[in-house]
Amino acid sequence: MIRVGVDVGGTFTDIVLEHSEAGDGEQKVFVTKVPSTLHDQSEGVVKGVLQVCKLAGVEPGEIDMLFHGTTVATNMVIERNGAEVGMLTTKGFRDILHMGRHKRPHNFSLQFDVPWQSKPLVKRRNRIAISERIMPPDGTVEVGLDEDEVREAAELFKKRGLNAVIISFLFSFLNDSHEQRAKEIVKEVMPGAYICASSEVVNVIREYERFSSTAMNAYIGPKTARYLSNLENRLKENGVDAIVRIMQSNGGISTIENSSERPIGLLLSGPAGGVIGGRWTGGHCDTGNVITIDIGGTSADISVIQNGELRIKNPRDTEVASLPVLVPMIDIDAIGAGGGSIAYVDAGGAFRVGPRSAGATPGPACYGNGGTEPTVTDAQVALGRLDPAHFLGGDISIDPDLAVKAIEEKIAKPLGFTVTEAALGILKVINNNMALAINANSVAKGIDPRSFTLMGFGGAGPLHSVALGEIIGAKDVIAPLQPGITAAMGLLVTDLQYEYTRSVLAFLDTADEASFANVNKIAGELMAEADAQLESDGIPKEARRFKKVMECRYVGQGFELRAEMPDEPLSADNVKVVIDNFFDIHKQQYGHAFRDQVTEAVTIRVVANAAVEQLRLPDLPKGGRANPEDAQLYTRKTVFDDGVEVETPRYDRMKLLADDTVAGPALITQHNSTTLVPPGHTATVLGHGDLRIARI
Repeated sequence: MIRVGVDVGGTFTDIVLEHSEAGDGEQKVFVTKVPSTLHDQSEGVVKGVLQVCKLAGVEPGEIDMLFHGTTVATNMVIERNGAEVGMLTTKGFRDILHMGRHKRPHNFSLQFDVPWQSKPLVKRRNRIAISERIMPPDGTVEVGLDEDEVREAAELFKKRGLNAVIISFLFSFLNDSHEQRAKEIVKEVMPGAYICASSEVVNVIREYERFSSTAMNAYIGPKTARYLSNLENRLKENGVDAIVRIMQSNGGISTIENSSERPIGLLLSGPAGGVIGGRWTGGHCDTGNVITIDIGGTSADISVIQNGELRIKNPRDTEVASLPVLVPMIDIDAIGAGGGSIAYVDAGGAFRVGPRSAGATPGPACYGNGGTEPTVTDAQVALGRLDPAHFLGGDISIDPDLAVKAIEEKIAKPLGFTVTEAALGILKVINNNMALAINANSVAKGIDPRSFTLMGFGGAGPLHSVALGEIIGAKDVIAPLQPGITAAMGLLVTDLQYEYTRSVLAFLDTADEASFANVNKIAGELMAEADAQLESDGIPKEARRFKKVMECRYVGQGFELRAEMPDEPLSADNVKVVIDNFFDIHKQQYGHAFRDQVTEAVTIRVVANAAVEQLRLPDLPKGGRANPEDAQLYTRKTVFDDGVEVETPRYDRMKLLADDTVAGPALITQHNSTTLVPPGHTATVLGHGDLRIARI
């Protein structure tokens, strides 16, 4: 069995290949990185796959499965270059997407921006109201669908050259017959268009969030579907006939077909792989409480893993670019902080770093590709923390003189600093920016970092992680075996997963037999949908796993929380299990729970998954050596955070053995990353090669 994981970042595309020998069960792992090709990510993906095959000595046609994490969907939303979308909606509700929830993102700012109004996913002229009306609470039809109006609107969309259409009618989660009929008509008029109904995308209450999520799905749908199709074709043209699976925002993987139909599930596809990889690494480091920070060239993605469990965002928080997206997402915060983050002095004389990035092209000044602005990577080079001979294993040449020149001209001279002071300042600013973001994802949500391990990965993660661990007070720091490839490795340890939802409004404390029957009926229908999807994926029955979740709230509360349901049908005998689960999660999230209040069920969610073969790392031979000489490469002057320049040994990470220790100051180098061990700290090699760094 040969499996490949490919994670596309803003600067580099990371690839890992796992080769399981059929005879003795031995696994071999090969990793590589190539520059991302942002104009068409599939070019970099295929180049990386071919490169890792060459390293492994296998033919592309021998690959059995390929797992892919992509930023295509996310970039479209951020850059606002998605499809031109048309919308059919119920008369009187044309402006729901404009009004939203009447939120003011910055209450006291005179210049604040409301993105759903200034940069709408569907322009007002393309939102057409249709005569029809479904009524609550049972979905009865009060006004029939005017099919002539639907046809006229579709003809108008076709005339305007629109290539995506959404149908979002009021209360369609109770009765979707109007949406489905309207979709049939639009398909007749616009056979090549990307068309989706809100009841197919997110079949739940809250018309603004449902409409916005459906609009987002159509906005990114055509280009995402085209990208996935191009990727599949390009792989086949290069001899790769493997099964392709795509990383989802919820931490599961899905098929190309499903990802093309519901691309909103890909909006956190890239960062999710890193969190999965972090949990997997924590598992074999005997660390269940982990704060992960994935620092690449463009951004830093932060998440918290508690007791080995991923944290899923509450529905009120699932948004992208300030637009609500009602799909399950791992709780990840992303900030513009990475190796390519540009340092500058702003118009007011303030010293800033990021969020603007040099990206892969032209890249940091030290790359010699025409970049003249100093970046975080340039600061590391100027301080002697990145060596030209070992930057990406020598695959990319860097020029320290260019880094020094950029820092001197843009930062040091304008502020009256030495180059060393300016470089240290760049790192101090970026580290504090990241530490604030970590605290927002941990301390602000009831997590005490002092009982957590900070795991820094991504190409730049291990260079910053010890300093970040000191700032937030983490108990220790872990640098995974392959820091720059951790997100790609995460793709090989995640499960196939789907989620299906349906609204169901019921007061659990006073529910009668009819209410329980309705809940169980909906849960059964969702289970059947999920089972059919796994059947189409060829998953054997014994490998299919299902979990039922009820999203609950107190009566009158604005948003709900997830509470697990029992496996058996809901009844008066076991409903208290759901209520108690809701109280417990409310206590965890908000610090209190009103156990005498009535609990309301809002949504039923069925999570269906199937375990895939897990990546297994071999145990390292035992070493137990202190500062092993045969792993030492050379020494070079390096400046640490105290500003003192000291002769610092470099160690080849691939020559370190289990239980070896390396005392700081030291740099531990490998192809895809460099780990910084400052003075006063010691790095210990764990059983699979991960490094645990702690203060002496």
